[in-house]
Amino acid sequence: MTELVSTALLLTSAFWPASGAAAQITATTSATTTVPAPIVKVVTQKYPLVSIETYVREYFKDEPILAEVARCESTFRQYDSNGTILRGRVNSDDVGVMQINKFYHEDTADALGYDIYSIDGNLAFGRWLYQKYGAAPWSASSSCWAKSISGTKILARN
Repeated sequence: MTELVSTALLLTSAFWPASGAAAQITATTSATTTVPAPIVKVVTQKYPLVSIETYVREYFKDEPILAEVARCESTFRQYDSNGTILRGRVNSDDVGVMQINKFYHEDTADALGYDIYSIDGNLAFGRWLYQKYGAAPWSASSSCWAKSISGTKILARN
C-alpha cells in the first residue's frame, strides 16, 4: 500500500508552484483521505507530472480499450470535485477511475494486493479484471466505449 501511495500522489494545480520549484506534499494511506479539488495532475515515479488522462492512456497503451472504459466510466477522474474518491452515479459501490464495484471486487482486489482507492491500484485491478473477464464488467457503459474500439473482441476473453 505504501508503495502505491508513494507512486500515485495526486496534486491540484494549487499545489504545483508556478515557478516550477518542487512542491512539498504529504500523503497518507487512508482510503477515506480527501485531497483538494479539482484534481488535474498525477505524480508517479515514471511520470513526474502529467494529466490523469495521459497517465491512464500510457498505462493502458497495450490495451487501449481500458483507457476508453476509463473515459466513459469516470472521464478520467479518480476523485470527485470535493476531493473524495469518485463514486458511481448509478451505484455508489463503483469507485475510482475504472469504477470498480467494491461490493463484488474489493475482497479479491485486497487479496491480490490492489488498493482500488488509489489510482495505481484501481488501474491495476481494472487490468486484472479485463484479463480475466474481458470488458464484461463494464458492459453497462459499452454504448460509450465500444464505438471507439473497432475490430476487437470486447466482451469476453478467449
